[in-house]
Amino acid sequence: MKKSYVSYAAILACGLVGAHAALADDAAPASTALALPTYAGTISANANPLSIAAGPLGKVYVSGVLSGFGKTQTKAVTGDKDDRLDLSNAQLIVQTTEGLVQFYVQGGAYDTPSLGTAGLSSDKNSRLFGSIPVAFAKLVPSDSFSIYAGKLPTLIGGEYAFSFENLNIERGLLWNQENVINNGVQANYTIGPVALNAALTTGYYGDKLSYGSAAATYTINTENSAYVQAGVPLYKNKYSRTVSGVAVTSPVYNNSQQYVVGYTYNSAPLLISPYAQATYVPKYKAIGVDKATATYGAALLAAYSFPEGKLAGVSLPVRLEYITSTGSATDGSTSLIYGAGSGAYSFTVTPTYQKDIFFARVEGSYVKAESATAGSAFGSNGTSKSQLRALAEVGVAF
Repeated sequence: MKKSYVSYAAILACGLVGAHAALADDAAPASTALALPTYAGTISANANPLSIAAGPLGKVYVSGVLSGFGKTQTKAVTGDKDDRLDLSNAQLIVQTTEGLVQFYVQGGAYDTPSLGTAGLSSDKNSRLFGSIPVAFAKLVPSDSFSIYAGKLPTLIGGEYAFSFENLNIERGLLWNQENVINNGVQANYTIGPVALNAALTTGYYGDKLSYGSAAATYTINTENSAYVQAGVPLYKNKYSRTVSGVAVTSPVYNNSQQYVVGYTYNSAPLLISPYAQATYVPKYKAIGVDKATATYGAALLAAYSFPEGKLAGVSLPVRLEYITSTGSATDGSTSLIYGAGSGAYSFTVTPTYQKDIFFARVEGSYVKAESATAGSAFGSNGTSKSQLRALAEVGVAF
C-alpha cells in the first residue's frame, strides 16, 4: 500500500473517532463552532467539535470532513474520464484558538473539481499542494490584530479551496483564474466594521515571496457586507512547476494581477452574493505573452434554505457566471480560458441536505464556451463548445 493511502486511512480513522465523540457529547450546551475553516452557509461546521486539554498548548480542537463524490459528464476533455467515483475530502483539522501564539493545521486527501476543466483523482490532486495543504502559525496579540505565517488560503475570490467550504461542489469559472494556496505571511486588522488583510506570498504557489495581496471587508450591518480584493506580482517571475501533469505554478498566472469587488446579503432563509472580477497579464515575451491579456467576469452566488418543517435542513444554492478574455488567437494574446479572446458562461444548481454532521447534495452544471480556439474546448479533440455535468457528494463534517 502506498504511504499516502496509509496516511489518509489514519486520518479517516481519527476523523470517525472525532465524529463519534461529537455525537456522543450530549452534555455540551454551548456552541464552540470554530471560525476556521470558512463555510459558505449551506453546509455547517460541527457546532461542538472534539477538544483536548493539551497542557501548555491549551485547548486543542480536532475537527474535519470525510466525504466522497461521483461525477458523470459529457464531452470529457483528453485525459479526463466520463465517470468517476472518488474522495472529495478526507481531511483532519487541528487548531488552537486562544493565547498569544496559536496554530492551524489541515491535512489529508482532497479534490478540487472545478467547472470546465479536467479532473484528477484525489491521490494525484493531493500532490498539488501536498498532504498538508494549509498550515500556519498565528501570532494574536489582541482581538483586533493578528499575523499568520505558513501555507495560507488565498485572500482573493468569492469561493474557497475545498468543496465542503462552498455552496456548490465544483468551483466556478472565475475561480479558475485565481490563486488557491499561498506560502507566506499575512496580517489581519479589524477596526470597527472594517476588516483589513494584507499578505506577502508566493502567489500562484511560486518559489519566492513575490506576490502582494490585500482585502478589505466592510460590515454594513448584520445582514449586509461589501468587499474589495486585489493581488499583484511585485516583479516578473518565470518559475513554473508541474505535478501529475498539471501546472501548479504557471508563469502566466504567476504574473497575473487580480481585482475583485463583491457584496453579500445574508439573512435567513436567503443568501445572495454577487461579485465582479478582472485579471490582467502584462506583456512578457520570456513566458510567451506577446501582448497584454485580460479577463473580465461576474458571478452571482445565491442560496435559499428552507425553514423548519418537512424541508428542514434542505437548501438550494445556485451559481450564474460569465467570463470573457481580450485579444485573439493571432495577435499574440495568451490563452486564459478556451483560447485567446474566448469566453464562457455557466449555470450550476446544487440541492443540499444537512442533518447534524451529515450532509448530502447533488449538482447539475452547464458550461458553454464562446469564441473558443479549436483544440482548446471540450471533447476528445477540443472542438465541442459545451459540457454538462452531474455530481453527488455525501459526507460528514465532524
